[in-house]
Parts: sequence; C-alpha cells; structure tokens
Amino acid sequence: MPKDMTQTPAIFERRESEARSYCRSMPSTFATARGSELFDDSGNRWIDFLAGCSSLNYGHNDPDMKAALIDHIAADGIAHGLDFHTTAKADFLEAFESYILSPRGMDHRVMFTGPTGANAVEAAMKIARKVTGRTNIIAFTNGFHGVTAGALAATGNGYHRGGAGMALNGVTRMPFDGYFGDAADSADFLKAMLSDKSGGVDAPAAILLETVQGEGGLNVASPAWVQRIAKLARDHGALLIIDDIQAGCGRCGTFFSFEEMGVTPDIVTMAKSVSGFGLPMAMVLVRPDHDVFGPAEHNGTFRGNTHAFVTARVAIEKFWADGTFQAELGRKAELIRAGLTELADMVPGARLKGRGLMQGVDVGSGELAGAICSRAFENGLVIETSGNEDQVVKVLAPLTTPKATFAKGFDILLAAARDVLAAPTKIAAE
Repeated sequence: MPKDMTQTPAIFERRESEARSYCRSMPSTFATARGSELFDDSGNRWIDFLAGCSSLNYGHNDPDMKAALIDHIAADGIAHGLDFHTTAKADFLEAFESYILSPRGMDHRVMFTGPTGANAVEAAMKIARKVTGRTNIIAFTNGFHGVTAGALAATGNGYHRGGAGMALNGVTRMPFDGYFGDAADSADFLKAMLSDKSGGVDAPAAILLETVQGEGGLNVASPAWVQRIAKLARDHGALLIIDDIQAGCGRCGTFFSFEEMGVTPDIVTMAKSVSGFGLPMAMVLVRPDHDVFGPAEHNGTFRGNTHAFVTARVAIEKFWADGTFQAELGRKAELIRAGLTELADMVPGARLKGRGLMQGVDVGSGELAGAICSRAFENGLVIETSGNEDQVVKVLAPLTTPKATFAKGFDILLAAARDVLAAPTKIAAE
C-alpha cells in the first residue's frame, strides 16, 4: 500500500488546463515505471491495470525496445523524417509485412497518419467518402472513435459530443450488437433501415465499428454479427472500417481483434500500442483498391514517428514472430476472467464484460465502480472505469504482466470491493 504520498505539486493546479482527467482521480506524481508497475516521486509503487489505456500492451520500458531506441538515438538516427524513406520505416514495414500482414493474408497498404487514433479515424472516414462519393458514415451506440470533429461525430458519448460546440454531421447512429437484449437483432434492424427506401438513412460510405467497445463499456460484437454487418456493407456499396485502436495489438488475444471472425475489413485503424513503447504512432490499413488519396491529401507534420518505427519493429519481432506470445495471452485471459468472476460474485446483478485481455465487470452503478477503483488506487492499483455511466470496472493490464503480479493486483481489487461494499451508505453520501 502506498504510504506518505506527496501532495499534488501546485504547478498542476496553477497552470494545467481544466481538461486534465486521469490525474483527478489518481493524483500522485509518477516518476518511473517498469513492466506492470508505476512508481511515484517518493518511491511508492502501484500495479498498473490501465496500461496507458491500452497504449502500453507490452508494459512500461520494455528493455529490448528501450535498448534499440537508445542505440538509434546514440547513432544520430533520424529523429523526424516527415514521410521520407528512412531505414527505420523500412525495417518496420518489412517486419509488419512479414509477421503480421502476410501470415493473415492481408494485402492492405499502410498509411501513416498524424500520431493519434482520432487522426487515423479521420483519415479512414475521408477515404471511404472519397472512394464512394457518399458522405454518410454508419456508426454504433456506445462507440468511441476520438474527439476531433469528424471522429467525434462517430462517437456516441454525450459528454464528449457536448464539447464540440457545433453540430456533428455526416454520421447515422445505429444500435450495436446486443443493444436490444433478446428483444431484437440489431443487424436485422440495420438491414431493414438500409433496405427501406423511405427509411431516411442516406446510402453509407462506410460502416464503422469496434469489435469490443473499449470506452463504451466492453460491449462485445459476436463473430456472426460482425459477418452480417460486413455483408450489409458489401451489399450496399459501403466500406467496412474496423477501429482496432484499443482492441488491437493483442488486446483481444490475437494481433487484430477481428482476425478469427471471418471478415476482411476494407480499412483498419490502429494507434495506441502499435508503437510498442507508448510513443505516438497511428496508421490506417487500406485495401489497395481503396488507396485513393493523392500525395499529402491527408497529411500532418508528424505523420510517422521514426522513434516509434524503431520500437514497433522490435515489438513485432519479439512478440509476434511465432505463436508463443499469443498462446500466453489465452492463458492470461482465463486468469483475468477468474479474478473478475470473484468480483462479480460480490455484487448482485453484476455482469462480466469484454473478451481476451480487455475484460471487466458491470457493477450496475458508476458511483460503485468509481468507489471501487478509487479505493484500489489508495491501496496500490491503477484501474479505471468505462461504460455509458462509468459502471464497468475495466482491466487493461499490460499483456506482459506476470501471473504473480496479476494475482496481487486482483487481491487489491477484491479487497477494495469488499471495503466499499461494506460501507454502501458512504458511497451514497459521496
């Protein structure tokens, strides 16, 4: 348990924007990190079950990636290269082609966008609109695709949409898989709306989805539903875009979240852990027939990050050159499920959510979920909530987390839940 945590330095309160968020509920001043652990400036330790919101799938400061990056910098390797040809980019693309794309039969071109996931989503939507000559994008309830204007139009969260200060156009919202429970099939609903000439839905340029809605509450799309959506896209002349920004890079147990679903997306957006080291990097994978942008038609000074190319190559070669790492992910997913089952058993009506190493528990209340995560932080665990009411306690631990560290993290989480549930009136008062 962290002891004698220092007060938040006044500089943050005095100068940092009110837009700050994570640090409000976790106000320590972190200084160092290794693997699945964070340390503050007084040496207090936390186990990390957030992993940079899935930007650190391989943990903090992986030694092989760190060594490669230090060597690159020490040798005066290119630090900023616009979209020049560089040896670092070539090495990354060779590794990505050899170990990721070719083994999965994917012929996609790789487009480097600005360094955020939202920028990749913006590019994907623009490609679909240019390919089809249409403007409408179909997105889904509880989807989260970023907070820049175009991506925000596809994002369902009302709080974030309210920050736009303008109308958000060009997107039609449809119900995600399971939205109606057992009452109706949302794929049937979408099919009916698209087929009805008086349904009021403009012909779509693309259908955009996450196979697991990370910020939306770990809602999981079934393979059958994704296959039906893919067919609807084909039947109606739309492109299928899968946003794999949070669910990709092994988070769901395979490199891509969709690769065992029997679909080949026209476009895939990637960011977060694609650099392997937490460095900003985003890209769009696009089928060759849809690679329609002219030179610099979608650009940005920081499209492509040379330092990220160095670490991303190491991540691919180290973790994805054979099936060993993926097999380990399956075992860790079972471990997470077991730990979360114990949590769910404590709360009447609680439900397990998610899949792979992207799982959580819907405890039915944002107040309860927040209280559990807050108490866990006090006792040495970094963990966050998600969902339309922040009611899901979500585990996004690094994929490299050792079994013993998982066990300790769940000990802290379960103890926090017991403490909070023993004092429900306090939660109500807060």
